[in-house]
Amino acid sequence: MERPRYQRNESSFLKRPLWLAQNRTDSTFAQIPIVNVENIRSANPDVRRALADEIRDACINVGFFYVKNHPIPEHTIFKAISASKRFFALSASEKEAIDIHKSSNFKGYTGLLGENTNPENRGDLHEGFDLGWEEKAGGSLTGLREGDGAMSGSNVWPEGLDGFREPVLEYYHAALKLGKLLFPIFALALDLPEDFFDDKTTKPAAIMRLLYYPPQTGVVDERVLGIGAHTDYECFTILWQDDVQALQVLNNAGKWIDAVPIPGTLVVNLGDQFARWTNDVFKSTVHRAVNRSGVERYSIPLFFGTDYDVKLEALPSCVDEAYPAKYEVVTAGDYVKSRLEATYAHSK
Repeated sequence: MERPRYQRNESSFLKRPLWLAQNRTDSTFAQIPIVNVENIRSANPDVRRALADEIRDACINVGFFYVKNHPIPEHTIFKAISASKRFFALSASEKEAIDIHKSSNFKGYTGLLGENTNPENRGDLHEGFDLGWEEKAGGSLTGLREGDGAMSGSNVWPEGLDGFREPVLEYYHAALKLGKLLFPIFALALDLPEDFFDDKTTKPAAIMRLLYYPPQTGVVDERVLGIGAHTDYECFTILWQDDVQALQVLNNAGKWIDAVPIPGTLVVNLGDQFARWTNDVFKSTVHRAVNRSGVERYSIPLFFGTDYDVKLEALPSCVDEAYPAKYEVVTAGDYVKSRLEATYAHSK
């Protein structure tokens, strides 16, 4: 049975049609809010509305928030991280056999300094493994889908690493389910119908990365960080991070705020697609990762965007005479591919 939809008060909404366009902040936040999402599936529309209001505040003022009481099982996370550690322990030649530069859609392995998210830096000090949508292991599909356009293509997997693909895809699909639960809440936060993004996310355009950061010791080159300062490319990112502090978020005062690892939580941050949809009402906040801990760090971000053939156009409620549309209209796939091409250009 379909759950009741939140019914907004149309008369009050029409009195403030440009409320979102005018509700912008230059927040000098000093901490990242924690949002309890245990009621994200609630049948009570008022409960979902309250959650949306809390998330909207985080989106407008910070662009980052933690989620606690999320639905991804701990055993699913544990198996994915164990698989990740086994992959990065392979020899260089085994990993380089699926080098990301051999893929037309940016899937596979990235070596140390293989990407450079900040053009002012010399490279990013991490290794990565990138994958996109695919049925869970055992399915007969190849990963190819119609409508993916510039990002069309299948995943690549290491040969001979038994027990790797299955737990990685299990986590991918668990994070994907959480992302699908978040989209209606984001829609409510934008005073849109809860199903606004349904027809724009029919073919999940979600890229997931397994990331390994070696400890950065000795003389430190400030132009070589775990990941340089950047914004993410999609609508939002769902990040699992281990207990090693590295992630930092830049506030409008130019201060780096630590996204301290909190057990049992995930970090959610907004990306450029939402910034384009909302004409920068929702913040795509600059962040970086700096591993000066002296120990290894692992993380798993899943970047969730709209279908690759969807046009990124500013919402009418986020535009007015004082704040005209800032960005040219492009498809999500073309935008993501252009950003990835720029990131990997230096290592071709």
